[in-house]
Amino acid sequence: MKTLIIITLAFSISMTLGGCSSTPDKHPRSLQNEPQTHSSRALPGTNPAVIKLYAQHKSWKGTRYKLGGLSKKGIDCSGFVHITYKERFGKTLPRTTELQAKAGTGITRQQLRAGDLVFFNTSRKVRHVGIYIEDGKFLHASTSKGVMISNINNVYWKEAYWKAVRI
Repeated sequence: MKTLIIITLAFSISMTLGGCSSTPDKHPRSLQNEPQTHSSRALPGTNPAVIKLYAQHKSWKGTRYKLGGLSKKGIDCSGFVHITYKERFGKTLPRTTELQAKAGTGITRQQLRAGDLVFFNTSRKVRHVGIYIEDGKFLHASTSKGVMISNINNVYWKEAYWKAVRI
């Protein structure tokens, strides 16, 4: 628990000092049952999905972006989502952003909770995917900074937001 508190504190400081990312119905049981808001969680860091996602970030942080990549030598956004779901949640997702966007059930931005996939239109023909963690943060493989956590409310991501899907 002490380590988790230190990691959480270090992450909060780094998010404050660092910039955001790159520039330019029935469904299977969800990863958790409660929405991710301050009022719905008893203690910070006790949600199993949130803990798994921060652990994945710690393990992959800074891994460079490589289109089509599927390893720590280089990975793209949909590959990172594919591997994260397999490693942390034991679920197999499609490999491409296009197919991941069709998996699961569409949800609103207000319904986001840990483990939901968030999709962005980063250019006319390019889509980007990440995994929502909590409090506006999502985990993804950025083209400029590699695997990182960004804030969905950052101007760039807010304008590029397309949709969200719950697996």
